[in-house]
Amino acid sequence: MLRTYAEVKQAISSGDTVMSILEGYLSAIEANKDLNAFLEVFEESARAQAKLVDEKIINGNAGRLAGMVIGLKDNMCYKGHNVSAASKILFNFESLFTGTAVERLIAEDAIIIGRLNCDEFAMGSSNENSAFGPVLNPIDKTKVPGGSSGGSAAAVAAGLCTASLGSDTGGSIRQPASFTGTYGMKPTYGRISRHGLIAYASSFDQIGPFTNSLEDNALLLEIMAGTDDFDSTASTKPVEKYAQFQSDKKFKVAVIKESYEVEGIDAEVKAALDGSIEALKSAGHSVEFVSFPYLDYMVPTYYVLTTAEASSNLSRFDGVHFGHRSESAKGVEETYKKSRSEGFGPEVQRRIMAGTFVLSHGFYDAYYTKGQKVRRVLQNKTNDIFKEYDMILLPTTPTPAFGINAVKDPISMYLQDIYTVHANLTGNPAISLPLGKHSNGLPFGIQVIANHFKEKEMFEFSNILEKTVTN
Repeated sequence: MLRTYAEVKQAISSGDTVMSILEGYLSAIEANKDLNAFLEVFEESARAQAKLVDEKIINGNAGRLAGMVIGLKDNMCYKGHNVSAASKILFNFESLFTGTAVERLIAEDAIIIGRLNCDEFAMGSSNENSAFGPVLNPIDKTKVPGGSSGGSAAAVAAGLCTASLGSDTGGSIRQPASFTGTYGMKPTYGRISRHGLIAYASSFDQIGPFTNSLEDNALLLEIMAGTDDFDSTASTKPVEKYAQFQSDKKFKVAVIKESYEVEGIDAEVKAALDGSIEALKSAGHSVEFVSFPYLDYMVPTYYVLTTAEASSNLSRFDGVHFGHRSESAKGVEETYKKSRSEGFGPEVQRRIMAGTFVLSHGFYDAYYTKGQKVRRVLQNKTNDIFKEYDMILLPTTPTPAFGINAVKDPISMYLQDIYTVHANLTGNPAISLPLGKHSNGLPFGIQVIANHFKEKEMFEFSNILEKTVTN
């Protein structure tokens, strides 16, 4: 089972074909169908791609990702293939174009193997909100893989593809990465184009990779990042060589003091963070505790703003323009009501209603405007920390993966995002590194947050941290 791109390249140099590597992954997907990670496997187009890449390898003109097999979260457009955002409202909807991030991977000869299950419209922290059933955690099938990109995380953890793409609105890459022992990274807002990503909350959403190695993660960012005429929010800043780790710098690291005081944080998660701090100090890095007194405001602010954006973004799914239309509806108003009631699941309905309330006359200033002001306060405080420190270190999740159906209260589920929403509210890049192992056998992540567009430094520090902690 090939888990990293280094292993794929080694197999190819030893005489394996891309087609044989693809067939290995297809067999693994079939053997692990019970995980419910894949909603659809693109066997025909993947084999056609593999054949082309094999020819390119023979001719010596293959791209930088030749032989890498990649799965897509089911909210990313790939021309001629279905995309549903794991929702009934988009059942059997075929994408008319390929999103920029996906296009750039294909241009470097990656093989797109299929679309991966997720929480409906990327709304959830456990992958239990999909219209097509929950995804199981491959490490322990009684546990959730995290959400919303649970299928993407499970597929990489189980070796069903070399890498996968997820989207991160409030932790939807980093939290599943923590629960499945994979590398999950959210870049700076605007570093990767959102063209071709079905929107949840447009000022928060970012595409990012899941991998089984830090090098693969950096390489995928390097290829996907950069300006894009189709996305006005994509940054024009030059893309650095993220996949080259050369730094021997001594980093100055901030640890958020309040992250230790969160109710419900697992003692072993806390101990792992302590261990990381001590290992860094022993290696000559400076680590200091800083106060970030707004931790309690982050999740409420996040849900006020994202539900408002979701209410606006999802208004296009109305039974008239896109997707499912109720067969029993009579007249325009009933078409809207019945199509949306039948098409959207309970969590999506909950967030649309909350967002509509937040944006409604009489409450807009009390909630949405105030939420934007709090977001600015959070950004300013984070920027102040980065004036003195290179990196912020904190847990990715308060606990390892929890059981399926274990968290029934929506508010308790929302609090799973306590450590991850920070980077989305402030637009900073962040990565979850699989450095923790609980006594119950489950993995958990340590999270690194960097300053805006400092992904190169973040990867270099992550590389140092990983080597320091595991040595």
